[in-house]
Amino acid sequence: MLEYMLMPFKRYADFSGRSRRMEFWSFALLNLIVFAVLGILAVAVGGASGAFSQAGNGDPSALFGLLFGGFGILFGLYWLAILVPTIAVTVRRFHDRDMSGWWVLGFIVLGLIPLVGWIASIAQLVIQFLPGTPGPNRFGEDPKDPMGTSVFV
Repeated sequence: MLEYMLMPFKRYADFSGRSRRMEFWSFALLNLIVFAVLGILAVAVGGASGAFSQAGNGDPSALFGLLFGGFGILFGLYWLAILVPTIAVTVRRFHDRDMSGWWVLGFIVLGLIPLVGWIASIAQLVIQFLPGTPGPNRFGEDPKDPMGTSVFV
């Protein structure tokens, strides 16, 4: 499973081909774990509690310390590091469903519209859960087919 977690980093900006559900969801789990650890460390160090208490005393600018403080910068840097691989693995996951990668841009734009964004997010989540098309499709060989050509070389 660790191989699938790191595969999007190996295929950093590869928007062609197909990705299995295992690769997509393992990468999502890795990101969840990293963000949770960073959040726990931010609270354990005490930077978060101080900012929340100052914000509770009527100083809303104290919350900017969370964003631009030590762990806020780590959050931002990690988010920047995973931005391109996340989009790439999502595009490849859509390719596995035999859908164009441009659908991802459509879901991103729809996500910016209030209320419609919730529906679009749920629809995209459902698409990510569905299995890929069996056998080769217009985007490449089936990544689950052991007899097919090597997809991850």
